[in-house]
Amino acid sequence: MIVLLTDFGLTDPYVGQLHVRLAREAPGVPVIDLWHNLPAFAVQRAAYLVPAYCRNLPPGTIVVAVVDPGVGGAREGIWLDAGGRHFVGPDNGLFELIARRYPVHQCARLAVLPAAAATFHGRDVFAPAAARLATGATPPWQPWPLSRKSAWPDDLAEIVYIDHYGNALTGLRADTPLSGLTIRGTNLAPARTFSDRPHGEPFFYANSNGLWEIAANSASAADRLGLAVGDPVTPHA
Repeated sequence: MIVLLTDFGLTDPYVGQLHVRLAREAPGVPVIDLWHNLPAFAVQRAAYLVPAYCRNLPPGTIVVAVVDPGVGGAREGIWLDAGGRHFVGPDNGLFELIARRYPVHQCARLAVLPAAAATFHGRDVFAPAAARLATGATPPWQPWPLSRKSAWPDDLAEIVYIDHYGNALTGLRADTPLSGLTIRGTNLAPARTFSDRPHGEPFFYANSNGLWEIAANSASAADRLGLAVGDPVTPHA
């Protein structure tokens, strides 16, 4: 299957254009819209979400991930073979945490053909490369050293996404036990699930994709605590 993660949103035609290109060049291959509201323009924050939400994808899955404010500029487009899956997207740090957490078997630079629009590599470079991989062909490529972001921490202690329930995802992996979490001067206690806390009470928990997440029972934690993407969090061991 081909799995899409982008910051394109669903109110504009961009996701539909990806589907058209994939249907034309890889007919019959399942295409899954996993996430189209990754943090817009925020490559670093999105980079901590990609491995969390791709960890349960079956081997051989082709992931097209696009958060690409530098599209058409100096950054390259790449195909990364890591952890038994293929990742296609911009070489701008979006796959930094994938490369840290999974063995990388191959990294290649994708060719940009003359007909490609400078502002839409998702459709004109990444989707065709994914289609070729899905149909057993090799996209036009040459070996390439993945650009690394060595200064980025292994876990990002801030809010990286807020969903429509008002739950706030952090860039902290939940496999590191925490006794508490502080956000905007409020100390939060952990809980196993929503109903373990009184109605409306904020808490934090290990979400189903392996990240620490701030929530409230049957309420918006973002509204209750005044949270915004980018807010720092302080974990307590």
